[in-house]
Amino acid sequence: MRTAPSDRPAHHIIGMPGPCRLYMVRHGTTRMNVQNRYRGRCDVPLDAQGYQDAVDAARRLSGVGLAAVYTGPLRRTIATANVIADEAGVPDIRILHGLINLDYGAWEGMTSAEASAHDARAFELYTASPQRAFCPDGEKLSVAQDRIIAALRLIGERHRDEAVCAVTHAVMIRLVIARLVDLGGEKWRVEIDRGGVTEFEVDGDDIRLVTPIRTGNVAEDNFPAVAAGG
Repeated sequence: MRTAPSDRPAHHIIGMPGPCRLYMVRHGTTRMNVQNRYRGRCDVPLDAQGYQDAVDAARRLSGVGLAAVYTGPLRRTIATANVIADEAGVPDIRILHGLINLDYGAWEGMTSAEASAHDARAFELYTASPQRAFCPDGEKLSVAQDRIIAALRLIGERHRDEAVCAVTHAVMIRLVIARLVDLGGEKWRVEIDRGGVTEFEVDGDDIRLVTPIRTGNVAEDNFPAVAAGG
């Protein structure tokens, strides 16, 4: 995959549609975010702050001319997507299972410290090597990464030359960025705010990161004021 963060290609062929402008949004806050526990496939709803996060994301995207809003199938992403769609005047949201969160398996509901105590070797791989990492009794990160990349390519093919929102989870956005940008080690866990918006361009198989990323040097899978997981 060719990648060029913030490098928008010129389309010189007359009548050739341009790339899809894809805005990936992390869902808003839940009680498990506040507790800093891996949510995974747990279907926890947004809390009051989570709805405010969704409103903030909707306002940031209100001027981009969204043609569609996609979401994973969990309540926290669906609720965030509905707020964004209402603000943008998009009549229906579209559920795409490729946007669902990483399956944390045995780690689901645990803090990062508890996950490390449960399986130290697996947790070491999770923090520093997403290409080799797996969640005990759960999903390989490389499989989740392939899944989310396939979902973005599908959206891009459906919406050439349009602006689209895809609501998903922090770890899934990080896995996309890790495929596009060689950060190395723990730096793959870039900072993704709750309700944060990360812009990409999708042009066929080519996905480009547009939004500058923020990295941190952290011991656990969280950043200041940002909970772990997704």
